[in-house]
Amino acid sequence: MKNGKLLLHIVFHEVTLKLPQIFVAVRQKTRREIKHNYELDAVTTMHCLHKPLPYLIFGVLFGYFTPLSSLLQLPPVTCRCKNISSCYGHCVTSQEGVSELDCFGKHLRFSRIIWKCVWTPVKKQTQRYTLCIEQNKYSKTHTNISETSQTIILNKRFNMTAHVFDNSDWKSCTKTVFRGSPQQLVRCGPPSNVHLKRHSRQLDIQASWRKEETKYIRLYSVRYKELNSLQWKEPPVQSKDRNRCTVGNLNSSLSYEVQIECVANNKCTQCPWSEVFTVPPELTDTPVIEMVKDSRPQTKGRRLVIIKWKFAASELAEGYSVSVGKASGEEPIETFNISRPLLMVTLSNSAYHLKITAQNRAGTSPAAQSTIWPLDNKDLYGKLNLTFNGNTSFTISWVDDLIKTYSCFSVEWWTRGNKAAHKSFYEDENNYEVIPLHEPLELYKRYTFTLHTRPDKEPCNLKFINNSESTYGSIQSYFTEGSPISAPGNISSSNVTQSSMVLEWTSVPEKDTRGFLLGYVLHYTESPNDRTDAETNITVDAGSTSYELVDLKSNTVYQVQLSAFTAAGMGVRSSAVYFETKSTASLSMGGMIAGVAIGVTLLLLVVNLGSRLIKRAKRILWPSIPNPGNSNAIQKIDGVCELELLEAINRQKLEEEEGDANSLHIVDSREKKYPVSNLHSSDSCLHLNTDHEENQGPSETTADSAEPTKVDPQINMGLCRRDTATDSSTQDPTSDTIKPPTDTRQTDAVPISTVAHQCPQLSFMSDYTTMELFQQVMTQCVPATMSSSSSSSSL
Repeated sequence: MKNGKLLLHIVFHEVTLKLPQIFVAVRQKTRREIKHNYELDAVTTMHCLHKPLPYLIFGVLFGYFTPLSSLLQLPPVTCRCKNISSCYGHCVTSQEGVSELDCFGKHLRFSRIIWKCVWTPVKKQTQRYTLCIEQNKYSKTHTNISETSQTIILNKRFNMTAHVFDNSDWKSCTKTVFRGSPQQLVRCGPPSNVHLKRHSRQLDIQASWRKEETKYIRLYSVRYKELNSLQWKEPPVQSKDRNRCTVGNLNSSLSYEVQIECVANNKCTQCPWSEVFTVPPELTDTPVIEMVKDSRPQTKGRRLVIIKWKFAASELAEGYSVSVGKASGEEPIETFNISRPLLMVTLSNSAYHLKITAQNRAGTSPAAQSTIWPLDNKDLYGKLNLTFNGNTSFTISWVDDLIKTYSCFSVEWWTRGNKAAHKSFYEDENNYEVIPLHEPLELYKRYTFTLHTRPDKEPCNLKFINNSESTYGSIQSYFTEGSPISAPGNISSSNVTQSSMVLEWTSVPEKDTRGFLLGYVLHYTESPNDRTDAETNITVDAGSTSYELVDLKSNTVYQVQLSAFTAAGMGVRSSAVYFETKSTASLSMGGMIAGVAIGVTLLLLVVNLGSRLIKRAKRILWPSIPNPGNSNAIQKIDGVCELELLEAINRQKLEEEEGDANSLHIVDSREKKYPVSNLHSSDSCLHLNTDHEENQGPSETTADSAEPTKVDPQINMGLCRRDTATDSSTQDPTSDTIKPPTDTRQTDAVPISTVAHQCPQLSFMSDYTTMELFQQVMTQCVPATMSSSSSSSSL
């Protein structure tokens, strides 16, 4: 019993001594040492104790280490790579589980290689994986992995096998396997940076790899296809070197897809394709600059410049790049990347170069370029003074005390057509600065000097373009002046009279003046063939290009020459030109012709305007009144009356000539008024009137008359034409005689030769209101005289 207690005390003492080692192992996260020590203790205990008391001691130790292991949160290890088939033999391969295991090596610095395995995760939010690596006699198990990749250690001389298991469900776990040779698993790429640019139906590709891989890559390949196409163009295009590749014969208006891979070698045995790069269509149009406008803001010496442009293929452009830099070449050149075709910048009075391009992921369009010229000197607020110190330096000074506000300045100077030079300097004591020159000043050249002020302190270099410097003043000067080497040109005359003429010319070009132009001298003489005549010289201001010669003789030829002069003297004369004044006779004839022409013009104008005024006054004061006789109603009435009356008379004469006087019956019907509304349905009648009264009743046959004479029923002596449908008193047209109506009365007899024809009073609708009233009171038919050899009948 005492021996058992002693043994238990020894075991506890050994465990106590081993506890610090266990805690150190936990801190260092070395699971392998913890498991080895744990297994070693258990095996030693099992082999040393063969009696019941040792079993009891082992049980105590087991109960002691169990809570300790849970306290340290050590994962229980039940499987190793050597017994992996017994542990994970029931796991299956599934696309929905862990799959696509891939192991490879990547180059590191100092020619080292790091090995890594990656796999596709199980489609769950949280998952734990176990990775087992087997290589020759070496095996390594990585447990409780939460990521989908794991760094491993491999020996390049032996083949390797990798297993990955998911630990989500022990009963339904999944697995995947990878086998390969490390010598064939060294991978380079894909490229870390790719730059694509399209131009001239070509695609320029610049690709770069990680710094550790660059020295192993010599060439790379590019495959491409049209966007949404299924087939890649074959064969792939190979680069010229490790960085540059050009793909040609592309369609500028199409989009393309591009992939890049390195060319494999013994240092880069694997070259995977990069991601697919989409290349938009090429930008072939050039932006068109519509406006570069200067606007003067409140700050002195600065101007707000508004730049506006348009781009034809604006739907293909993702933005615009506008570069603004000083024409003198002073850096920096500031670039503005904007999304719309409008830019406003605040600049000084210096000259600037402007460049605008449209851009997208494929590159940029051709650039539109322009120059922003300086403002006039009158727009500046300061005054400068300039002194030349020989031809290698000059002194520039200013009037205002600028050093109280500014310490940094810049001066620019240039000649027309040449690039400006510049010099920045720091000044805080004097209001002047001596500027040394790298190149000597030229003779007879006009220089422009401009002084700018800058808000930033030393160093006084230009920091940026927009809203940076202000312009104080500007001055022009010649280092040395000379006389003009050319004369005014294009001399002509106008408004030539008997005693005067106006001469006009063009000025001398600035490059030929060789100094500040002070004026012109006009040389003219009366008779160019007579050398004894004195020449007249007239000085004209430099700002004038015309002059009127007066007090000239009529009908005389004058020789004229012009020359310009500067402070250095008179320049060359122009070629002689000749002008002749007008004579008195030509002037009189011309005046007379002009007077006649003016008079004729005025007369035609007065006649034209007068006739128009008279016609207009006539229309206003005496408006036109329609002629009733020209209406349609009168024409129809006259035509009907005349035709029917003539027809009746002719038939009567024909019957009288036949001698059948007994068949003549004279019928007088009572006149009936027709309303206007029944005009078209009523009869159109022609009556023989026997008296001067209008409305007579129906007539009767005289008592002493013999047997009535038979006449044609269409005549009826009254020459009536009536509608049988509307007049109930109309007789049967088949009867030989016409019966008078029952209601009759005796009328006075009138000779037939005095019978007047009368039609019923009708109201006609016409275009003339006056005719409607006039129709009701006048006789509508033309009177007719009928001669008869028989005796008169009364109506």
